[in-house]
Amino acid sequence: MTVATPSRHEPAWYTPARMPPEVTALANPIEGGLPVGAPGKVGLLELGLGLRGGATRVTRHYQRAPLHVYRPIYLDAALPGMAFIFMQQSGDGLVQGDRYRVDVECAAGAAAHITTQAATNVFIARQDFATQLVNLHAGDDSVLEYLPDPVVPFRGSRLFQKVRVTAGRGSTVIVGETLLPGRVAHDEAHAYDLYWTDTEVRGPDGTLLFADTLRLGSAAGGDPYSIALLDGHAVLSTLYVISGRLAPDRLVACLREALAICPEVLAGVSELPNGCGAAVRLLGPNSKSAKAAVRTTWSAARAALIGVPAPDLRKG
Repeated sequence: MTVATPSRHEPAWYTPARMPPEVTALANPIEGGLPVGAPGKVGLLELGLGLRGGATRVTRHYQRAPLHVYRPIYLDAALPGMAFIFMQQSGDGLVQGDRYRVDVECAAGAAAHITTQAATNVFIARQDFATQLVNLHAGDDSVLEYLPDPVVPFRGSRLFQKVRVTAGRGSTVIVGETLLPGRVAHDEAHAYDLYWTDTEVRGPDGTLLFADTLRLGSAAGGDPYSIALLDGHAVLSTLYVISGRLAPDRLVACLREALAICPEVLAGVSELPNGCGAAVRLLGPNSKSAKAAVRTTWSAARAALIGVPAPDLRKG
């Protein structure tokens, strides 16, 4: 029996499947605002990337506001054919009832870096929540990096994210996320209701390689600053490096050595299941130190796996 694929206009397309009951329990009719699915509440971005004339070009592109992108730029002199694409949104951030979906397909042999123009604000949600679904497909022997700027969760915000990665044979995929404490100047320090991210990575045949869940906030239970969670640290970052180009133990040793020059952060590096790479999780006192540590780790992973360090992204 063939299951029909939903259209872009159907909730089944832009709503993450099998959301946990702790999340769905927060759904209520939105009063005094636009409901889920209304124009401006569903952001869609679909990108197909392939090799054309020795460089990675956009071969397929669909977008629906508030998500959009401009043309890719090529700013890595050591890897001139790699496309750098900056995702943007036309609003100030995610609000309750927003449903975003991003699909990126990087064809065999292509190389692309996907990031955001700025940090993502998540506003207070009194009646519902926001979601973001990210699907990344890396073809055989491709390089795909997904490193958005940090998430800034405001007091009372609720965000559920799902990141699904398919890694082709010989591909290298680097995926990262950084969670800031919120608007510290407003005395907001991890005062959000819920921040939940599910990450799963599969091989080219659909076999699950690993899954990871991050769940924080008052709705999740417990104090984010407890010793079992952030232990008093302000910023949390995670980096997944999925690749078969280097043995996992050697990749772990390489990343640990790189992080040795970042004394301000508390970091751990471990092998991912099924020998598919390494994971880095770090805690920092502020965004500056965490950002520097993430960049150091990303650059070390790049140098070890594809032979070139991280370029200057020309961000402030």
